[in-house]
Amino acid sequence: MALNVTQKLIKDHLVSGEMTPGSEIGLKIDQTLTQDATGTMVMLELEAMNLDYAKTEASAQYVDHNLIQVDNKNPDDHLFLESAAKRFGLYYSRPGNGVSHPVHMQRLAKPGKTLLGSDSHTCANGCMGMLAMGAGGIDVAMAIAGEPFYVKMPEVWGVKLTGDLPEWVSAKDVIFELLRRHDVKGGVGKVIEYYGPGLKKLSAMDRHVIANMGAELGATGTVFPSDKEVKRFLKEQGREEDWIELKGDRRASYDVDEEINMDELVPLVAKPSSPGNVVPVTEVEGEPIYQSYIGSSANPGFRDFAMVAEIVKGKQVAEGVSLDINPTSRQMLTNFVQEGHMASLLQAGSRLHQAGCNGCIGMGQAPATGRNSLRTTPRNFPGRSGTREDSVYLCGPEVAAASALTGKITDPRKLDMEYPKIKNPKNPKVDNNLLDEPIPQGQARHVELHKGPNIASIPEMDELPNQLEVSILLKMGDNISTDEILAGGARVLPFRSNLPEISKFTFEIIDESYYDRGMETREIGHAVVGGYNYGQGSSREHAALAPRFLGLRVALVKDFARIHWQNLVNFGILPITFVHEEDYQKLEQGDVLEFTNLREKIQHSNQFKITIKGTGEEIEVEHALSARQIDMMLHGGLINWMKQRQV
Repeated sequence: MALNVTQKLIKDHLVSGEMTPGSEIGLKIDQTLTQDATGTMVMLELEAMNLDYAKTEASAQYVDHNLIQVDNKNPDDHLFLESAAKRFGLYYSRPGNGVSHPVHMQRLAKPGKTLLGSDSHTCANGCMGMLAMGAGGIDVAMAIAGEPFYVKMPEVWGVKLTGDLPEWVSAKDVIFELLRRHDVKGGVGKVIEYYGPGLKKLSAMDRHVIANMGAELGATGTVFPSDKEVKRFLKEQGREEDWIELKGDRRASYDVDEEINMDELVPLVAKPSSPGNVVPVTEVEGEPIYQSYIGSSANPGFRDFAMVAEIVKGKQVAEGVSLDINPTSRQMLTNFVQEGHMASLLQAGSRLHQAGCNGCIGMGQAPATGRNSLRTTPRNFPGRSGTREDSVYLCGPEVAAASALTGKITDPRKLDMEYPKIKNPKNPKVDNNLLDEPIPQGQARHVELHKGPNIASIPEMDELPNQLEVSILLKMGDNISTDEILAGGARVLPFRSNLPEISKFTFEIIDESYYDRGMETREIGHAVVGGYNYGQGSSREHAALAPRFLGLRVALVKDFARIHWQNLVNFGILPITFVHEEDYQKLEQGDVLEFTNLREKIQHSNQFKITIKGTGEEIEVEHALSARQIDMMLHGGLINWMKQRQV
């Protein structure tokens, strides 16, 4: 049977299940990635599991999100993560080394391997011929401990690339084109695999840009073949021995077929407040901007920054515009300075920030109230920038640079200049100075975890009750993101290892009263109701943990985003959907839902009925849990399930 690249990767790592789309499969995980916003909880989970040493080929802990040190919380957690990396046998990427995804690509990614990360943009490393997927932190902890990762077998969506990118159009516009066609739900249940003659025109880092934002389509992952370009990239990184060729068979087919002729692409922009709200730049030309932001894992390459430097060289940023430069790795920044591009940016009036996620996750660079921010970041969900009533547009580097010069959203094709031809450095520097390697297992056993005063253990969670009577504390619409369920940013993320404190921010963007009402129902439980694509965006498991801490037992929606659905299961929150979507209209905030014989019902059928108390009206709901997940749910979540297995 002829196989595509995705199928080959899955087949080589399959430990349970069958490769039938929609059925649960278990995959061996070769590498893991954690970052500091999610990694502290992962390390606490490894401690709770009594893990001796990582069982993966390579696991890395990055510090890239919470870099602002306004008090002791973030630096204390950095010390904890450093000690945990030593204790459990992980690489440790120190603050200032850069964003996890491009650094992992440079230093650790290997074609033919699987990568699981507690960050939804882990899929970016699919550019290297890997099966790279985002997941909740506890799933990553299990993988570090040597357990398989369970996921529903995806369909493979083959995207044939032809042609070449026109001038003033970049790789960001390729993924924008898919989002323009299919919006933020288009990739749910699928791995996007790119192939075709157009690949020869895309560098490894161009592919990273495209693979990164597969997360915005809701895809399980994004896969590129491992070809001569990947070999060139690895040679540049001093790791040519890690390369293998990996491509689809000649007669390979796909579950879904699509084609993008890159010759026909134009500069595109995603309007507020969704990455799927994509239009040609010509439709938003003239919108005034307060900020133009360069960086993030969605545009992390040397070329992305050099393009901006060349466009603004010898010019001045428009009055009243903040041109924010957020380097994505220490190594990239070193080469950027060496090639003389930094002087062009600084002389043009830009602001230089440290290498990390920074404003992409709302950690600094928040825009002013009522002003437009133009960003090369992957997401523009409401409030994600750190400003509650934000107005964030997404774009590629060319649009961001042109607009910084004019003070308004500008089509770069209208600039009075030749298109810059960017060349990679002839002798690029490889920088490992801030990436600490794992220490030997014998030494690791003697390392003590450094726990600051802001670290709190995960509370005990009870089993799923058989009889449940819960009020609906919130009724929401479509595309609710994890940023809206539990915000990021400088106010919130420092409490990432303190569940009682971080829970105070739960759903605050939607309803500031949720925390107080949740605390009132914490012992008896409550439910939330939502529309389509509930839980899109970040993989942060705090968006399940914090509501669970406040008593959330049931999430009833039209459908779920993959990672959040799994996170709900992991922490004992029953994720169910409407059998008849019109029943969504029958429910109001404050209604009470009655569940009878619940434990028996979810075991015997994936469909059952619940009652609206006081009316007697029944609503038919369904779950998509596997037998393994049902057992987890009965025990109250993955932690309890693991404890039971160890008895």
